[in-house]
Amino acid sequence: MEFVLVGFSDEPNLQWILFGTFFIMYLIILLGNSIIILITRIDPTLRNPMYFFLGNFSFLEICYVTVAIPGMLMDIWTRKGNTSFLACAMQICFFLIFAGTECLLLTVMAYDRYVAICNPLYYPVAMNHRVCIQLVAGSWISGIPVEIGQACQIFSLSFCGSNTINHFFCDISPVIKLACRDILVNQMVVYILATMFLMLPFLWVVASYGKIISNILKLSSANGRAKAFSTCSSHLTVVILFYGTAAINYLLPKSNQSEGLGKLLCLFYTILTPMMNPVIY
Repeated sequence: MEFVLVGFSDEPNLQWILFGTFFIMYLIILLGNSIIILITRIDPTLRNPMYFFLGNFSFLEICYVTVAIPGMLMDIWTRKGNTSFLACAMQICFFLIFAGTECLLLTVMAYDRYVAICNPLYYPVAMNHRVCIQLVAGSWISGIPVEIGQACQIFSLSFCGSNTINHFFCDISPVIKLACRDILVNQMVVYILATMFLMLPFLWVVASYGKIISNILKLSSANGRAKAFSTCSSHLTVVILFYGTAAINYLLPKSNQSEGLGKLLCLFYTILTPMMNPVIY
């Protein structure tokens, strides 16, 4: 009927320090991303596709962290990690949807930079407002059926024995481990979908930046090269932080990871990276 999240209960002397730290981080994420959304909406000089995507990305980051952090803060405050079967299923479902959307939206942002730098004369036509809306809507909608299907597949398993999840929120791997039947097929599905939503978009981003860097190096003006690099550097930094830690957590064989390392990596891409994004941008 319910799961019990261990969270950080193995550090009882640090509970209030952890609560204060994570609460401040959450406020920084909300404030930083909200400021970006506000600025991109009210400043007429920022009415271009790059900032349109950035505003949507900031809104997505708020949704993404809100899936995990408030529940984690409540568990630290109450020192109880009880969560119902349905609540755990909903948390995994929304987390997968927002994470998948982030992978696709980062790819769209890379494509925007590719068109802007490699085909500047074609840019106003290729990235008009209608196309931008379609790309953002596609990023949000495309992964929803797949991620809902994955969540349903996970929670159609039979669970027996221990109901303790050694994590600070309902994540895929710790939940699957509690199933009382062979989970090889489920793990294979997780790897396949992680490859689809992590590695394929990442390869597209790498290919886009390969072309971008090649074109930048051909510019004769040093100021032009510096401006082009500065336009792309923030997005590239965010891509490396997000894809790097997520790929290690979901694609690296679990036998090579301790549960503590898994929680640390998850903290990195669910809290630290979203907190750094407004600073980077």
